[in-house]
Amino acid sequence: MVTQTYTADVLVVGGGTGGTAAAIQAARRGAKTILVSEFPWLGGMLTSAGVSAPDGNELEAFQTGLWGAFLRELQHRQPGGLDNCWVSFFSYDPRIGAQIFADWVQELPNLLWITGQVPLEVFRQGNCLTGVRFADFTVKAKVTLDATELGDLLALAQVPLRWSWELQSEWREPSAPAKLDNITQRYPVQAPTWVVIMQDFGEAIAPEIPAAPNEDPSQFASAWDDYGAEKFLNYGRLPGGLFMINWPIRGNDYGKGLGRLIETEESRREFLQECRWHSQNFARFIQNQLGRRYGLAPGIFPVSLGGGAFGLHPYYRESRRLVGLTTVREQDILPMAGGIVASLNEDAIAIGNYPNDHHYPGVEFQVSPKSILWGGRRTGTPFTIPYRCLIPTETDGLLVCEKNISVSHIANGATRLQPVVMGIGQAAGMAAAMCVELNLSPRHLPVRVLQEALLKDKYAPAAIIPLLNMLPNFPDWLHWQLYYLDNPELYSVNGNCPFSSPTQYYYIDGDSLTLSETSCFQGIFYQKAEQDYKFTITAPSEYKGQTWQIVTLRSHIHEQLQTFCDQQLLTICGRINQALNCLIIENLSR
Repeated sequence: MVTQTYTADVLVVGGGTGGTAAAIQAARRGAKTILVSEFPWLGGMLTSAGVSAPDGNELEAFQTGLWGAFLRELQHRQPGGLDNCWVSFFSYDPRIGAQIFADWVQELPNLLWITGQVPLEVFRQGNCLTGVRFADFTVKAKVTLDATELGDLLALAQVPLRWSWELQSEWREPSAPAKLDNITQRYPVQAPTWVVIMQDFGEAIAPEIPAAPNEDPSQFASAWDDYGAEKFLNYGRLPGGLFMINWPIRGNDYGKGLGRLIETEESRREFLQECRWHSQNFARFIQNQLGRRYGLAPGIFPVSLGGGAFGLHPYYRESRRLVGLTTVREQDILPMAGGIVASLNEDAIAIGNYPNDHHYPGVEFQVSPKSILWGGRRTGTPFTIPYRCLIPTETDGLLVCEKNISVSHIANGATRLQPVVMGIGQAAGMAAAMCVELNLSPRHLPVRVLQEALLKDKYAPAAIIPLLNMLPNFPDWLHWQLYYLDNPELYSVNGNCPFSSPTQYYYIDGDSLTLSETSCFQGIFYQKAEQDYKFTITAPSEYKGQTWQIVTLRSHIHEQLQTFCDQQLLTICGRINQALNCLIIENLSR
């Protein structure tokens, strides 16, 4: 029975990556905000789902907004640093990530966080959503945000949505299928993964992992044959001898009967139980293949909720998707002809750069490539997210801010990643708070007002134009962001802008500069092929004679590396990532 009614300016339903960012941003803007989450950890993919090795927006130019603030806080709090695995430049204990979000929320007196609740009913006045009922209370709000993992609020409100593939005839997406086939019918959306954290117990013997129902070791056969055991484990290595098991190749992706996720509560529970069993059996397979040195990591997630070594919920890659004022299609995330960046959306509010990545167990689905060689490695080409894809075609008082934005099934493979969703959430939270300030519905909020608010936010200013050669600490950063908002036709296909930056942003003075968590190395630079850089260390003595791949996340270093001659002497300041087998350059000098 409902016992209490709350009133708020902004209601955020769901405490995942987008919802957490939205609630924090709305409250920091001054809105009276209520955040209702199903789980006691905030952060979703980044924490409670266990994907603490996030993908995308890794270049320093894209480490802005709440995403950049989160990375900087992780760097301060995570013992041993973030350079642990090879799938991501940032891997951390998910407990630390969850604590960061909890601390940020608790610092805001105008943000009420209620946990352990899911939406049951929505309220309307005409065409405007006005509130949501939960099991024990109701919240009335001026603006509501659907931040649920599977777009549950959209379904409750009967807002037009999508759940399945779109054929090529709909939007002429180059990678969309021409007709429905076995793959599209078997997998209406991408497969989720129930992440499990394993631990290296060293000389101790780990407890045996029991078999779960439906155990079939043959389905995991040769899971890491093309990589080897060490590289397999280093894929998601976390600090402290932990391993994030989120392996897509005959691993723990699970996609049997995906439609059950949105049919009934009972069918969803059935799917989720099978999904977790599947991951348990994969962890058991790993232990049986690699030995009892490896076992389930105890006490990572709240045991009271059945967590332990298992995430509190799966890593969902796709959701019900809104039918919005505009839809992000594959063409919108692919580079412009002759360039490396997608064309700008005039109402851009967030950026991403991850390659388009789709997961269907047992199937290698190919999409149009959107990756480039940059900084000594491959990365994704940048694109922007338009504000209109957060807004329903007809319903007022509602925004979306998770994987449930208005996006095609194909393009979802790039827009679903954690940093992009965090940026979407920050923009949605800012928009909701500004709608309250200006007494406007989300569809009537002037997008330029929203864009400038994001760029000038006093806590975590967020980039909305992808500029690869403009780091957020450069003095002209804001100028160039606004310049391309005013002159989108001048935006270059290479994603760079013309500028002159002081030399202190480019070089170090030999070995006189000391940076925290970095070391200086002297040695010989080699270029083996395009963007294939090696560095043989001559000093310090402990690394003498070692040769490392060198990569960078900084645009000016990327440009400098392309000018050096083979076998040139350099001094490099950076960090070593053993799992990636590389030296990550922060600064350098000839």
